[in-house]
Amino acid sequence: MTTANATDDPGLSGVRWSSFRQALTPTVLVATLGYFVDIYDLLLFRIVREPSLLALGVPESQTLSVGLTLDNFQQAGLLIGGVLWGSLGDKRGRVSVLYGSILLYSVSNLLNAFVTTIPQYEALRLLAGIGLAGELGVAITLVSEVLPPGVRGYGTTIIATVGVLGAVVAASVAKLFTWKIAYLVGGGLGLALLLLRVRLAESGLFSHGQAPQAASRGNFFMLFTNASRFRRYALSILMAIPIWFVIGLLIAYGNKLAAALGVVGTVTPADTILWAYSGLAVGDLSSGLVSQALGSRRKTIAGYVVLTLLATVVYFTSMRGQSASTFLGLCFLLGVGVGYWAMFMQSTAEQFGTNLRATATTSASNFVRAAVIPMGMIVKAYAPTMGLPAVVMSIGAVVFGAAFLALWFLPETFGKSLDFLEE
Repeated sequence: MTTANATDDPGLSGVRWSSFRQALTPTVLVATLGYFVDIYDLLLFRIVREPSLLALGVPESQTLSVGLTLDNFQQAGLLIGGVLWGSLGDKRGRVSVLYGSILLYSVSNLLNAFVTTIPQYEALRLLAGIGLAGELGVAITLVSEVLPPGVRGYGTTIIATVGVLGAVVAASVAKLFTWKIAYLVGGGLGLALLLLRVRLAESGLFSHGQAPQAASRGNFFMLFTNASRFRRYALSILMAIPIWFVIGLLIAYGNKLAAALGVVGTVTPADTILWAYSGLAVGDLSSGLVSQALGSRRKTIAGYVVLTLLATVVYFTSMRGQSASTFLGLCFLLGVGVGYWAMFMQSTAEQFGTNLRATATTSASNFVRAAVIPMGMIVKAYAPTMGLPAVVMSIGAVVFGAAFLALWFLPETFGKSLDFLEE
């Protein structure tokens, strides 16, 4: 195993359908199903937030405030789990962490169906968040290491494209059944995946890194003790925060923003999430294929950030008097724009050596998700005086500016050998 980055392969560009088929391995299929359930459970609270809170006796006037607090418990769980599972993934192995995270979030979401008080809800959203933090980052790490360089982009694309449809299914289930049944379905799906007992081979790169002379594994603090590592880590996070600005604010609270922006008709969280995640599936598929065709992660991500920015501008400037269906169409377009989540995860995995890859990828993705915590705190503090749209627009200006700056400095990783260590 080398301890320096290998030279990029210049012959990897172009969409190769045989390579796409080659990526359909059991590892990719299990990771895809796991992410499908992950997204179902991750977004379900936002979909059933209002009916569940009303059923627990929260006045309608307080559902926004209490919902943001509960969301913060989930995001805090993601932060804790991002560090925990990532470190364990580099210390104990990718496969065991993949299954462990699925078990924790499945059981936690099953129990959500039986809450009777807000403190119980808070505790279970925290536990669910910890569980939800592990699946995707470790799955992307595993797939990136077991697939050849020219194919791994397709593997990530498959995982993200099919996986995000879990949100579409969650929205559909929530429309057809009660919020309690929706939680039971989510938890049941995760446990059913585990009962399939599909045995996955451990990453060869991870196994090689077990040698006595190997560098320290899974040390989260190593990300901050070296200027180059910290720079790559911080830039990776900043380039992806627009994704959760859109999902965590524009989409999750789209019903309240639509009313404030003068949209005509009824908009529900289930509607905005269904349409946005339908678009996100299109975005994840197309961004993966574009990345392979261009031979560049950075150029692809930059293009999708631009699309997201343009759709966000339209969201805040052109919706007054528009119908609910037009607003939902814009949510679909926003979903397409933030469909670079797969490429963000792929790029992050490729930035770091084998001994820190799961730690960096898993924690970075959850720091991005947890960016909703400070954004939500700002909304709670200033929306009563500034108005909800004005506060969210201000946050967006900072988020998009940071993303473009990060992309300017972030190293390209397409085709990069992953057989190296961080020392």
